Amino acid sequence: MRVLLENYRNRTAGHCGSGAMHNLLYHYCDLDLPEAVVFGLGAGLDSVFFTIEGVKPPFMLFGRGATMEIDLAETLGVDYRETIEADNEVAWQAVRHEVCEGRPTMLSGDIYYLDYRNFKVHFPGHRFVLLGFDEEREEVYIADRTDEETQTCSMQALRLSRNPPGGLSTYNAWGKFDSSHVRHSMPDACGIALRKTVERMLGFDTSQQAPMAAIRASEEGLLATGLKGLHTFSEQLPQWEKLDDAADHAAYVDNAIIKFGTGGGFFRDHFAGFMHWAQQQRPDLVKSSTVDLAVLAAKSWNELSPTMQGLVSDPGDHALWERAREQVLDIYETEYSLFGHLADTVLRAG
Repeated sequence: MRVLLENYRNRTAGHCGSGAMHNLLYHYCDLDLPEAVVFGLGAGLDSVFFTIEGVKPPFMLFGRGATMEIDLAETLGVDYRETIEADNEVAWQAVRHEVCEGRPTMLSGDIYYLDYRNFKVHFPGHRFVLLGFDEEREEVYIADRTDEETQTCSMQALRLSRNPPGGLSTYNAWGKFDSSHVRHSMPDACGIALRKTVERMLGFDTSQQAPMAAIRASEEGLLATGLKGLHTFSEQLPQWEKLDDAADHAAYVDNAIIKFGTGGGFFRDHFAGFMHWAQQQRPDLVKSSTVDLAVLAAKSWNELSPTMQGLVSDPGDHALWERAREQVLDIYETEYSLFGHLADTVLRAG
């Protein structure tokens, strides 16, 4: 049997999650929002740092939280839910049914195994959309962020991606839209998203730690989110200078800032774009000075990238490690001010 949904508009994107949701919202809800706005309405921004055994380098650094897609739906008032299923066959039959019913379906998996991407590092939280399959040819058809054209992937590669036999897994996670109705107005949704983001970055809401802990599959080591996660990163970075694999640590940070589908600046480019939009929607909550801080944070993260690239080339350069440490501390101060400004308006609004 062969199925291919050809009525799906796929636009390229800076980030897999916000890009996929941007396209799915257009398909199901006729809602065509800029990707940066989708990211911001999902309260996607975070600073996650945790140590993890069994991978090299032994830590992960994320600029977004684990539940952006679900939070986006809640913020907009859209009926969308996500499911995990450890049984590979049960999980495949569920998404196969969705596609057979004409419904493009969000999937999550490790990008390393997707044979059309040729990605050299493991990342288990990649988001993409299933559009069809061919059982005789044992292949599936996928919409991904890097190309508007439908991609072809082997069924075996998809199975490995969705639930790898070892290492990190999202356990065949998939998402489903149950209706096309958007219940919340854009100004209301904007206010909800701003509050979620502020509470998480300032540590009042620690709900993002549980899904990150599940990814780590261990209670050992460090785990911090929000501004605390950024501060933890700033404390760990100077310790890497003396390591034999210091260059690998620096390379990972550079990838986390720019190359891991962040949309630029550790997702801060997206957040700055959202803040410009949010000021138009909610001028009572977002001041020009706050937008300026968001833009500065994005600029500062982007400027950290060439420093880390320099450390990849010369990990023994002490002065460059000092510069990196100072840059991260400056970023922390900027984001501390940014979310302090937002807290003054957003949290006081009730």
